[in-house]
Amino acid sequence: MLNKGLRDEEKIRIDNVLKTLRTLIFVPYPLSHLQKSDIENQLKEFGLNIQTLIDYKNEELITLLIRCHLDFVQLEQFADFLIDFSKVENYNFKDKALALYQYIQQESKVFSFGINTKITSLKNK
Repeated sequence: MLNKGLRDEEKIRIDNVLKTLRTLIFVPYPLSHLQKSDIENQLKEFGLNIQTLIDYKNEELITLLIRCHLDFVQLEQFADFLIDFSKVENYNFKDKALALYQYIQQESKVFSFGINTKITSLKNK
């Protein structure tokens, strides 16, 4: 288990990676090769790249992100990134995002109307 100082540093690092990922996909699409490369570089922080993101099963992705010390808020942000990235590029990460939202809703033991709305929205698409 990480001590408090290291946990805080790790949380800041993860938050910065997620913030960067979210800003990289708020550009006109299709993404350029350079922009995809930037996304790949950020995903490396979690031991991922676009291809492994495609290849991983939902449970494998969740396990990896938990091992990378993402908390529930950060997991939700990553799921949001997956949804946004699917809109910008020709990828379909909606099932992975849905699995992440469902995991958060179940494991956090706190009901979130926001996450429940996202789950309902994804199931109705």
